[in-house]
Amino acid sequence: MKNKRKVTLYSTEFGYKAVFNAMASPCEVLINSTDKYIAKKVAHAVATEAWRIEDKYSRYLDTSVCSKINASNGDVVAIDGETLKLLEFAKQCYNISNGLFDITSGVLRNAWKFDGSVNVPEKNQIAPLLSKVGFDKILLLANSITLQPGMEIDLGGIGKEYAVDTSLLIAKKLTDIPVLINFGGDISVSGKQYTDQPWHIGIDPPDFENKQPLMVSINGGSIATSGDARRYLLKNGQRYSHILNPKTGFPLLNAPKSITVAAPNCIQAGFIATLALLQGEYAENFLKKQDIGHWCIW
Repeated sequence: MKNKRKVTLYSTEFGYKAVFNAMASPCEVLINSTDKYIAKKVAHAVATEAWRIEDKYSRYLDTSVCSKINASNGDVVAIDGETLKLLEFAKQCYNISNGLFDITSGVLRNAWKFDGSVNVPEKNQIAPLLSKVGFDKILLLANSITLQPGMEIDLGGIGKEYAVDTSLLIAKKLTDIPVLINFGGDISVSGKQYTDQPWHIGIDPPDFENKQPLMVSINGGSIATSGDARRYLLKNGQRYSHILNPKTGFPLLNAPKSITVAAPNCIQAGFIATLALLQGEYAENFLKKQDIGHWCIW
């Protein structure tokens, strides 16, 4: 995989755009400068950080931290400080959401295949998996983590957003030039463009083939989107989102198709967007109570 990794740099009307792939997503870095040397330096530093996070935490790589934890079969696994902080954040999300945001719920994918088909699993396929779900079953210590046999963790719900945040910090250390980082729709900007204009960002609606993108403008901070634009099931006219309620093992019905949230950092925006989706038909009321910038598509 590493041999196929490359960064391509393009000149644009506002400076430079770098594109690459990481974490199963198209990624781009917009650098608001005509200085090609700086643009190339920032682009490669951001891509290197994205690939570092992917290598370390992707559950699809046998050598990753997540894979080693998931293969532990009840044994104690040593973890470093960065991993501890991510897991502690995941634990906070679990507690704040009363168990709705749960990184151990990835095991439910053994029953669900969100491929746009009509193959909705039966309750008897899901019930055995629920006993392996629950962050409260994890023993998390300062230097180690222990899962019960059969349990798994999946940092996919926060990993990409975390990579956006750490990449932006790296870009800021290299330059004060305005930069936008976009990893598959999870976005952070370092500030306004040099023209004192905000960044204008298009968000694909769930049925993006038939609708124009939702246009969002931000001067700083981050936005993240959660929804079923590309991963869902459709049966008897009912759309089943890939966002699952870990307590029931089923998607909440009547939820918005897509929620975009603005927040100071990307990992926070992603958590709130996902948690809002899990409120189902009450998602918009939940977001209004948070007094936070948001956009819902039903």
